[in-house]
Amino acid sequence: MNTNPRRAGSYAIRTEHVGIPVGDGPPMRAYVARPTASGPFPGVLVGMELFGVDAGVRDVCDQLARLGFVALAPDFHHRTAPGSELPRDPVGRERGFELLGLMTRTTVLSDVGACIDHLHAGGSVHVSMVGLSLGGHIAYLAATEFDLAAVAVFYGGWLPSTDIPISRPEPTLSLTPKITGRVLFLVGEEDHVVPPAQRREIEDALLKAGIRYEMVVYPGTGHGFLHADPTTASDAWRRVHALLVGGDRARQSAPGPTPLGGRAEGG
Repeated sequence: MNTNPRRAGSYAIRTEHVGIPVGDGPPMRAYVARPTASGPFPGVLVGMELFGVDAGVRDVCDQLARLGFVALAPDFHHRTAPGSELPRDPVGRERGFELLGLMTRTTVLSDVGACIDHLHAGGSVHVSMVGLSLGGHIAYLAATEFDLAAVAVFYGGWLPSTDIPISRPEPTLSLTPKITGRVLFLVGEEDHVVPPAQRREIEDALLKAGIRYEMVVYPGTGHGFLHADPTTASDAWRRVHALLVGGDRARQSAPGPTPLGGRAEGG
């Protein structure tokens, strides 16, 4: 394994690629970033976009590590196209959707469970998840199956529908009452993947289930702002950090959700 020690932000970090056992097949490759300081540190699973664990996803892991978390981004394409880093253009997007169509809810949850076990084995008592687009959907789904301290969903699409295999047989949104941690949903006002009607459905489901959540809608902003809009990204990172620290503290003091809905306009 190659490591890359460097210093930026509050913590010096090191990065590496690891292989995580999943079933009887080859290990699932994952990118890990962690502080070089002695831990333990809380774990954060990072859900990739359609394009794979590319430079943008690795940067999210690095930023989380600088904030004091062990961040792990698994290659959810490992069963069908391991190691894929697709270009962020129409051709890459088309291929990404082809690979998305080969995922299943069962295999994705198996991968998430293996990653959570890996983080626990490394000393992370509490684990949360941050997901981007497709990874945001996976993060929401994971929160319904595993006892995650908190989840941050960046513009996660297809939650109220059965348009993609991981949202079948019933829409992932219908599983909302099973969530036990906190939820932060971050989305642009002009996001074509998560239009206003879907945002209302998501918020209604969280409110009805009594989940402690915050939905932040950024005016004049579209999909993928974390990589494209530095001002919005800065505000989002501030909120994510507060969520992850708060979720970790909540797990230490009083397990279980506190019914408290919330909505905010980003700025």
